[in-house]
Amino acid sequence: MPTVAVLDMAGKEVEKIDLSDAVFGIKPNTAAMHDMVKNYLANQRQGTQSALTRAEVSGGGRKPWRQKGTGHARQGSTRSPQWTHGGIVFAPKPRDYRYPVNKKVRRLAMKSAFSSKAADQELVVLDKIVLDEYKTKAVAAMLKALGSEKRALIVLPEGDPKVIASARNLPGVKTATVNTLNVYDILNADKFIVLKDAVAKIEEVYA
Repeated sequence: MPTVAVLDMAGKEVEKIDLSDAVFGIKPNTAAMHDMVKNYLANQRQGTQSALTRAEVSGGGRKPWRQKGTGHARQGSTRSPQWTHGGIVFAPKPRDYRYPVNKKVRRLAMKSAFSSKAADQELVVLDKIVLDEYKTKAVAAMLKALGSEKRALIVLPEGDPKVIASARNLPGVKTATVNTLNVYDILNADKFIVLKDAVAKIEEVYA
């Protein structure tokens, strides 16, 4: 059972807690995590690309010259793909790139991501975040104290407008609640900062 220190906003140890082996102590399944990252990135695609085929380009209804006797290669339309201003072959059309992933794979991928962060010493458990006002500087100071200078993911037990707004302007810093977590954001973060109450919720959902 992994044991981690619970830190305060100044980076000082407050207590130690034991993490669930079923959530933070499994052998990470790389294939499941890869499937979920691919799925997440596919789901982010807008799919609004569009180009015109030869049937949709304006003009080109008349045969440009007669079939034989001109010395030119035979042509049926000035909107064939080989012509300038012609249509596009197999033109991309708007489509939805979303696809489903099995529930068991999704759960395994999430637990694998949690476990890989715990194994790599990139998991930081925070006692609580208390902000008296909307202040980006306060969150930046906290991250510095926790040793997170680059990309960080802060996981809250529930939405806190002050924390979310204060962290929003910091490059590379994202906030999430337990029910909006995804494998891509977890793996993409250099530091996975989870509030103590959020750890309990994660274990409740995924254990």
